Amino acid sequence: MSTKIPDSHKDLLNAPVYVDVVTVMPDGQPQASVVWCSYDGEHVLVNTAVGRQKEKNLSERPMATVLAVDPENPFRYIEVRGNVELSKEGALDHINQLAKAYRGADSYYGGVQPAEMAQKETRIICKIKPTHVNAFG
Repeated sequence: MSTKIPDSHKDLLNAPVYVDVVTVMPDGQPQASVVWCSYDGEHVLVNTAVGRQKEKNLSERPMATVLAVDPENPFRYIEVRGNVELSKEGALDHINQLAKAYRGADSYYGGVQPAEMAQKETRIICKIKPTHVNAFG
């Protein structure tokens, strides 16, 4: 069982590859969302807002799985399972970086989502520390 992201698959954990993140609901049912992500060399980083289902699940059960599939070859993919730490620090900067990478927008609020949403949401980074990595293709 590897906990290292192989160099051959790091590209799948950075823009513009959309990934699935799976968390665990209170009743044990998996909950999946398509999200943007990045990789900082140690953690897979996903961004969400406080109060969303991902954040609620991760606050109670801090574990997640990320599945990134190569858009050019569906038989090349990486699955990263890990423990999650939530942080508000740097979360707005992170979502802005993701907005630039995925959508070419200079900022998330006003570029991807309406500017007034910035006053209604609190961004949070989900830092996924790999505990198990499967890379294929």
